[in-house]
Amino acid sequence: MDFNTTTVCNLTGLTKRQIDYWDRIHFIKPSVKEASGHGSVRLYSFTDLVQLKVARALLERGLSVQKIRKSITYLKKTFPNIEKPLAAMRLLTDGETIFVLTENKEVILDTLSKGQMVMSIAIGEIIEELKGEVEKINKQRTYTVKVMKESYEVVLHPDLEDGGFWVECPALPGCASQGDTVEETLEMIKDAIAGHLEVVAEKKADKRASA
Repeated sequence: MDFNTTTVCNLTGLTKRQIDYWDRIHFIKPSVKEASGHGSVRLYSFTDLVQLKVARALLERGLSVQKIRKSITYLKKTFPNIEKPLAAMRLLTDGETIFVLTENKEVILDTLSKGQMVMSIAIGEIIEELKGEVEKINKQRTYTVKVMKESYEVVLHPDLEDGGFWVECPALPGCASQGDTVEETLEMIKDAIAGHLEVVAEKKADKRASA
């Protein structure tokens, strides 16, 4: 499954500005599809999501992007078989440096060459959390909306390509709409239903008039 920038923002808590900046400085780039010009779409893999969320966790613990990049460079040189250390290694930090656990549990490498007390960032937990969020956004949801004192069941779908949501009203074939948030999308479908009903009423009136 691929994820565009809007979906990545929703899943990782990062802003579009951060993601765009990290791409431009070659910190964390989309591995599925890179931007090819203004308005083009970036597409990220699940592994990219893990890297982005781990990077955010490190930033929240006081690490700078420069320190994280330096650590990644060190890890790639030390472990050449690991292409994406942020998504594959167990990292520790004290807010000043980044440590990594090795296969030998008694050996902890300081990627910035400073010995400090450490805290663990559980990448496994981040992966499981992301899997849960991805599963959640993939599920369609059913809502009931009221239009002209009548209730209509509508089905909300996540729009994984463009971000946001799209919604349809099964009782009124062809009646659909979209929006950036759940609330906005439900309001938009109400307007669409009202417009659909007006068109149907006009057609019925025209038929009666021509009969």
